[in-house]
Amino acid sequence: QVQLVESGGGLVQAGGSLRLSCVASRRTFSGYAMGWFRQAPGKDREFVSAIRWNGGSIFYADSVKGRFTISRDNAKNTVYLQMNSLKPEDTDVYYCAASSYLSNTSSVYDYWGQGTQVTVSS
Repeated sequence: QVQLVESGGGLVQAGGSLRLSCVASRRTFSGYAMGWFRQAPGKDREFVSAIRWNGGSIFYADSVKGRFTISRDNAKNTVYLQMNSLKPEDTDVYYCAASSYLSNTSSVYDYWGQGTQVTVSS
């Protein structure tokens, strides 16, 4: 059992920044790869970024490379997504997820947060 809670979303103007946080309820968090996904209404969940349990491997979707940074602090059971240079097309609900394996495929993730809304205005 791993419960995940996202926070940090909100309304920001294009070009601005937000930092999302995802806090896990259990100490076993440190053994999981963590991913960030986003989803717009009526669309499939889209991969954003993922990080291995030890931080040794990191992947980003092409659409966010150079703008977003994923990191984790296992001592705090927290994973972060720093989002800079935000664009209106980044508007979505953002979800964090935990998996036993590092992956860009949503179906392999075992645990999901409830999401946090990010809205970028022009």
